[in-house]
Amino acid sequence: MRPSFRFPDDLVALQEAWLRTYDELAQVPADGGTTVLRRRLIALSCRLCAHPHWSAPEGRRAGAVELRRAARSRSRAGREAA
Repeated sequence: MRPSFRFPDDLVALQEAWLRTYDELAQVPADGGTTVLRRRLIALSCRLCAHPHWSAPEGRRAGAVELRRAARSRSRAGREAA
């Protein structure tokens, strides 16, 4: 299924990195030293929110849910191709 909105490649890549980091963080035990992953997640969140795509008039219509779907779809396609 194709995403209904078109996102810039760098924005989708940022979302993919955010999803990977979130998954890594979920796998680490609470006492396993999560500081680096949490900081990376915060930095990626800031970059996602500040991306120029969101300032364009059409950017707001294509929301975060659609972006996550596009990133997951691209990640799956990359894993299947490998």
